[in-house]
Amino acid sequence: MSKTPRFDESRSTQPASLSREPQLWRGFGRSSAVFRAALVALLAAAFAAAGCGEDEPGEGVSSDGELDSVLPNGKADSPYSDCQLDAVLLLVNDPKVDADVLKAAGVHSRAVRNLMDRRAGKDLVAGTEDDTFFADLEAVDAVPYVGAAALSQLIAAAGEGCVGQVYPDYETIFSPQPYEVSHLAKARELIEGAKHSVDIAMYSFSDAKIRSALGDAVARGVKVRFLFDTANEDRKNPAGTGSAALEAVGVDVRYVNKIMHHKFLIVDGPQESPMQALTATLLSGSGNWSNSAGTRYDENTTRVSGSPELLLRFQAEFNRLWKNSRDFVSAPLVSFETMPIDPTRILDDPKVDAKFTSANFTTYVSSRNGPTFTVEAGRDEIADKLVELIDGAEVSIELASGHLRSRKVSEALLRKRVERKDLPIRIYLDGQEYISEGTQAVQEAELADCLVDAQTEKQNQDCLDKGYLYSFEMQRAGIELRFKHYAYRWHYAYAPQMHDKFLIVDHKVVASGSYNLSDNAEHGTMENSILYDASRFPVLVEGFVENFDSMWELARADETYEKLMAEIETGTGPIPIVYDAMSLTWAQVTALKEALRDHCSDLESDAFRTSPEKHYTCTRVP
Repeated sequence: MSKTPRFDESRSTQPASLSREPQLWRGFGRSSAVFRAALVALLAAAFAAAGCGEDEPGEGVSSDGELDSVLPNGKADSPYSDCQLDAVLLLVNDPKVDADVLKAAGVHSRAVRNLMDRRAGKDLVAGTEDDTFFADLEAVDAVPYVGAAALSQLIAAAGEGCVGQVYPDYETIFSPQPYEVSHLAKARELIEGAKHSVDIAMYSFSDAKIRSALGDAVARGVKVRFLFDTANEDRKNPAGTGSAALEAVGVDVRYVNKIMHHKFLIVDGPQESPMQALTATLLSGSGNWSNSAGTRYDENTTRVSGSPELLLRFQAEFNRLWKNSRDFVSAPLVSFETMPIDPTRILDDPKVDAKFTSANFTTYVSSRNGPTFTVEAGRDEIADKLVELIDGAEVSIELASGHLRSRKVSEALLRKRVERKDLPIRIYLDGQEYISEGTQAVQEAELADCLVDAQTEKQNQDCLDKGYLYSFEMQRAGIELRFKHYAYRWHYAYAPQMHDKFLIVDHKVVASGSYNLSDNAEHGTMENSILYDASRFPVLVEGFVENFDSMWELARADETYEKLMAEIETGTGPIPIVYDAMSLTWAQVTALKEALRDHCSDLESDAFRTSPEKHYTCTRVP
């Protein structure tokens, strides 16, 4: 990495003493480069003679030349860790860190002046619109007199956030698991270790041990904020509700006017300084905080620390939701605000990213109801990213999702099958996504009628966005498709759901989070999807691949399906209509359902249809 001298009066690339005098350059064009270079040398010598360019007593000593590189041999031979280099970027971008702070920490004066001038932008006034963001180490390196010495001093100034830090540090918990090793136990453990803050955004929460851990955290001085979907309903009659129980132990509970479908926890997040992103912890995935999510359903939950981009993006998301939330008023709690985070000024790690459906919404304050999110037409933040990943697939695609109802994503998969017939595509869905050929014909006719009746572009789009199930179309197109199947008729009371929501592309990238594949998820709920690259998270990606393969083969080796079909066809007792879960193709589910209808006398009765949770077997036809 080497520097090239640049003379651009619109940026503070010259020594601070020169960049403050743009008048000196007026009247000289590019053809006067030799004269300008000579003038720079004369002025620099004059300032040096006057003592203006030297380091001040007591400050870090500079051995950096004007064009010295911070890493002369490049990152590959750097003596510093990725954590230390990220810490420098967080430090120099922190608006609370000024020249005095850096000087006091031992950074030499020339580097300090030029870094602060560059960050202040053309007007040299900090905190204005033209302030500059150091997006990467190259941007820091481009500043004159910021070389290897300055980098060493900046790393020392950044503190000890990287000491002993695994970078990144992560683990994924795949449900179902015994409670003691589930994502619920991990959430409780992280809360118990919190030192200053806990932020939670959650759809469903009923775990008593986590609630107790939150109360203990508040008691030891930890600030706890909880964005809770259920609070929207609880507020109507607060007494005895889960929201009221949280506020009773000092947890500040709020809700937004859209469905809060996130399932994430931030422990000791970057609330006061970007540097806290180095050591903060994120827990996020598909699993709610309920016993079923931990011990019965197929879920994934990942703990990550040592990933400042991820932590800053989730903290920025939480902050925006919190700022535009409505208070669940049950206990007189003192609210607090945290450091604002501009999402456009977050370090961009190309090996990890996070997308949020909140980007599809604008906000305003309703005179009647307060802060309000309203959908912005034409935006599909997460669906567009998933389509981009599918379009770019070269080796394989695996999708595990409780639902497949997103038109954009489904059409991308179908298009990929046409374009690349040799590309393996496997889709694993929950049993509730199965539809028969007859039902497919009905929904196709309903869509056609809707489009004919549509009078406006919005009505036309509403027809396309209506809850259309794509499983039949996938298998009809020749895409490998299986269902986690466990009952003739779906009901949440007994369903061991396949509740994952993840996409694997080429065994190199995983996209996973709370996001269901539907238009409602994109435009009616607050969701997230995290993109993990195998070059940064190899064990994580490998774990998702192995988990998908395991679900794909569920109960097939022991012939659970064949044994059930034999019992239906030749048995003598009641016939099970809720049974052990197994991975079945569309044809297998169709044959199983037909066999059950042929041999069960009450299966299509009103009692069985309206109250399926009361019926686990049916009477055999004589």
